Amino acid sequence: MAEATNELMYELLKRMNHGFTEMRRDFSEIKTELNVVRGHLIGIQTDIHNIYGILARHDERFDRIERRLDLREFAEPQRPIRP
Repeated sequence: MAEATNELMYELLKRMNHGFTEMRRDFSEIKTELNVVRGHLIGIQTDIHNIYGILARHDERFDRIERRLDLREFAEPQRPIRP
């Protein structure tokens, strides 16, 4: 078994320090990418919210048009006309 000299310990600690530095850099990149994904998800959520708002406005307009044209009665089931 090799003797644990100061030089050997120093080299091992330098390698470990280098490995930790690389891991820190990788984690930083991962955090940046996660923040980008989070930003895209927030954008998608905002778009969906806007679409729901637009659909609600269209629904209100259709209801108003149906009331003005008296189309409500045609939406209900009709009895056959008997003379």
